[in-house]
Amino acid sequence: MRKKVMAWMMAASFFGAAGCQAAETPAQKVQTRPEKILVAYYSWGGNTRFAAEKIREITGGTLFEIRPVKAYPSNYRACVEQARKECRKGTRPALAAKVENFEKYDVIFLGTPNWWSTMAPPVRTFLTEGDFSGKTVIPFVTHGGGGMADCERDMRKVCPKATFVRGGAFSGSGIRSAGNALEKWVGETVEIKK
Repeated sequence: MRKKVMAWMMAASFFGAAGCQAAETPAQKVQTRPEKILVAYYSWGGNTRFAAEKIREITGGTLFEIRPVKAYPSNYRACVEQARKECRKGTRPALAAKVENFEKYDVIFLGTPNWWSTMAPPVRTFLTEGDFSGKTVIPFVTHGGGGMADCERDMRKVCPKATFVRGGAFSGSGIRSAGNALEKWVGETVEIKK
């Protein structure tokens, strides 16, 4: 029994650090130009921001931070408790800004921390406020051990008019050393046309 638990933990650790594919999304590769790519993200502690900035560097896309009007508590425990309540209720907090000329983007890399096995509430708001018809969403998640969990599935439910491409999940504690894994995953999801 102990060996099985240890093997499971090692596998979870590997996939968390290296990134993993969500099971319900088939592998696809989208062709687009840098000016058609939006890298939108919400980040509380900086891990998702780091991943988003790397994805922007790799793709040449436009970076957009999803920020709620009222910031989450800076105290970790207070933030965890507020996030738990909001995720269970399906809260959609008001956002401080909207993407200018959203219609010009065809591919949206969408980043969120895994909060209580789903996307952060500001990301839920972002998905409900834009017209995603004909757009391709590529989710990426940072986590403390839960991987993608239900993040991609819940994004699909909130945003049924978008096409989804294989998401990536990356360990928050290992994100600053996951540059190669991020680059590999991005290369498997999008082909940049010049």
